[in-house]
Amino acid sequence: MRACTRRQFLGRGTGAVLAGGMAETLTGCPAVPLPPVAPVDRPARVAAVRGRDLREMTREALDRFGGAGAIVQPGETVFIKPNFGAVGMVKYDAVAAGDCAKPEIVATVAEECLKAGAAEVIIGDAGQAKTYSWKKIITLDGAANMADEAERLRSAYPNQRVTLACLNADSPEWDPIPSPYTKLGKLYISSLVHRADRIISIPVIKSHRWTQVTASLKNFVGVTSTDRYGLGIQWRFLLHDAGIEQSFIDIAKAVRPDFTIVDCSICCEGNGPHVLPGWWGSTVDMRERLGDWLLLASTDLAAADATAARVISHDVSRVRHLMMAYNQGLGQIWEDRIQLDGARLDDLRVPWKPAEHTEGFGEVLLPGLMLLMG
Repeated sequence: MRACTRRQFLGRGTGAVLAGGMAETLTGCPAVPLPPVAPVDRPARVAAVRGRDLREMTREALDRFGGAGAIVQPGETVFIKPNFGAVGMVKYDAVAAGDCAKPEIVATVAEECLKAGAAEVIIGDAGQAKTYSWKKIITLDGAANMADEAERLRSAYPNQRVTLACLNADSPEWDPIPSPYTKLGKLYISSLVHRADRIISIPVIKSHRWTQVTASLKNFVGVTSTDRYGLGIQWRFLLHDAGIEQSFIDIAKAVRPDFTIVDCSICCEGNGPHVLPGWWGSTVDMRERLGDWLLLASTDLAAADATAARVISHDVSRVRHLMMAYNQGLGQIWEDRIQLDGARLDDLRVPWKPAEHTEGFGEVLLPGLMLLMG
């Protein structure tokens, strides 16, 4: 009998929870239960890496935690989830504008996982487009793109697989996971992430029109299908209606990400997650405010996101999904329980224009989409 992988075990374990939630629905009880309050007590560690060379900084971020070999075992499948959400939707260079994680970081993490013996590295995101060209995801120096990087890695590691997946089009299946604290009851996520052995989140830090900040936890919205949740438009209306914060927290609970590197290089302030001054957000080059680019790495995604929020001068206690993650046992968020290696937090804080929080999702979405796409 084939051994059950850790991901399969976790998936089967959550099945009982899902069954219980569905039973409640079948009995006719319409109320969505509140999640139990189980605050995190364990401490967390976040590594801060400053510099100007993103590839070198990425290797250092991994090395602070023992290298990729401390995360990935030989023969495992690794799913890397970058935030490439704007690619294929906006008309501008989403990487250079600060909408997206930098391909230099993503490719370096992929290569380090291959060096550690991963059988396959999958780089995947659904984003807001049905499909997109990986050649459009260009490094900051313009010397390469994600398609080039994937081919380079395939040539260098011919006995291992490197897969690029536009999840809306390329996901083989959509697996159900429990979401008992939203009115959907369950969510469907790509089988490529759900069945992977190891999962690494690579977001870019941005202030966000609906969730105040977006980083490694909210990044997992991009493993769901816009066809299923978009009402005919490449946007996830139904997840927002069900409760966007609880939705991505439920995804993180189900897949248990192993590691994150938060990209604080070219970012977005104001009404992110997209860049369009006067309506959406504005580009920020962290070198102009901090003097360097910055990466934040951790095995605790909530701790990394809380630290990133503090770097961009946000009050963590007022960021609802971070409080939810803490209270639901997902990760640590309090400054005195997070060990920050490599820098003092006070030396990293920069001024940042916050989002103008908008409660009505539909009020700004369609006009904003017209501006972005037009």
